[in-house]
This record gives sequence, C-alpha cells and structure tokens, in this order.
Amino acid sequence: MCRWLAYQGKPCFLDDMLLRPNHSLVLQSMEATKAVTAVNADGFGAAWYGEKGTPALYREVLPAWSDANLRSIAEHTKSHRFMAHVRASTGTNTSRENCHPFNVENWLFMHNGQIPEFEAVRFALERQLDEKYYLRRTGTTDSELIFLLLLQHGLEHEPCSALKHVFTDIELAIRAKGIQDPFKASLCISNGLQFWGVRYASFGPPPTMFVKKVDGGVVLASEPYEMERQGWQAIPSQSLVELVGESVEIKQFILEERAA
Repeated sequence: MCRWLAYQGKPCFLDDMLLRPNHSLVLQSMEATKAVTAVNADGFGAAWYGEKGTPALYREVLPAWSDANLRSIAEHTKSHRFMAHVRASTGTNTSRENCHPFNVENWLFMHNGQIPEFEAVRFALERQLDEKYYLRRTGTTDSELIFLLLLQHGLEHEPCSALKHVFTDIELAIRAKGIQDPFKASLCISNGLQFWGVRYASFGPPPTMFVKKVDGGVVLASEPYEMERQGWQAIPSQSLVELVGESVEIKQFILEERAA
C-alpha cells in the first residue's frame, strides 16, 4: 500500500514534512507502520501550488529515499498547499505516468488502496469515460481512472456527489464480475483552494488516514510523520474530510443503493 501526505496553511518548505520529521514521508517509503507493505519503492511524486492556478508536479520512478533531486527541490521550495505520495504498486508497472499525484488543470489527486481484480473490471470502467477524459489517460492505474471518472461526473461542481457516483459505479462493476474482495480507498483531492479526503472500504477496515492541526496549517496523511503521534486524529472509516483553511470537517460517507 502507498503512503501520502497533504498540507495547507502558511507557506513552508516541503522538506519540513517530507524529509525532516522522525517518521517523514520519505522515511515511511522505507518503513511504513500503518501499511500492508512496509516498503514503498515503486516511485513517488510531489505537487505544489504557487502563484499560478495550476500546480507544479514532480514524479520519478526511483525510490523516494534515493532521489537527490527530490531532496534539493524539497529543501528550496516553499508552498502554502502541497501533496506528496510514495508508491507501492498493486500490479501495474512502475513508470512516471503511474506515479501519483495525478494532475488535470488545477486539480490534483492521489490514492492509497485498490479496485480488487482491476483487470477484470477495467474495460467496463474505462468505457464509461467520455472521449475527452479517455484521451487524458496516460497511465494504467486504477487510481488515475478513478480521478478521470470523478472529473467526468462533476468533481468541479459537487465533489461529494461525484465521489459517491463513481464509488457506486465501481462497486456495481465489482459486483457484476462476482468479485468478493472489497474496494478500498484512502484518497486526497485538491482544486488549488482546499482539500477533500475520503476513507472508504466496501467492507472491513479501509487504509488509514489521519489529520493534525499544526502551527498555521493542517496536515492530512495516510500515516503520522512523527513517531510520537501527539495531536494526530484518526479519521473514521466511511468518512469524507473537507479542509478549508485551517478548519477540518468530517462527515459520514455512505453510498446510496443503486441497481446495476
């Protein structure tokens, strides 16, 4: 399973959270404690917003701990809103196109979890994409496909409705193939103004998610970046989190029943 982190608040250097803490995201790429797989070595990515409406994006296939460019960028880049992700592949190949975060215009998306037996449902889900979104697909992951489906179903206007619509479509596709394993997601989205996070599973425990208010900002992460974990709040299962400024709102995320 992957590890990720998102921050918004007063501008800070990326390395303040990605590199410096005693359980930083880069350290988690070597030894995560809240993931099924401890090592996340199938690439990484970071994205940050600056003075423009669209974010900067850096993705690489090297393990995060071995990339000197990441260290240099993180030490010299300051941002008021950024996200980063270290990847543990669930079957798709390791390439820049498959590394998170994914970006379309002002939107960013990253994900931990998986659509079970993805290859069995991939065709049914990909054919739901309109041409304009299908042509934006550059990789092969279920994560990128989820992002494009969200954009198609109104993410820009009604994020919660888009999430429920797409998650329901995924559940219906899984059910139609008789797949017994759960769909799991711990994801984060930004439009450059705020963050949304979802912690969800068809059944059983979803991948973890935590939130913490820090000096002048707030952090949403799949795992605390501090070993002490003081001040970190676990997000409950089946939850939608909205981060606006320094405020944190947690709502229930329950799908509506819909026939296939």
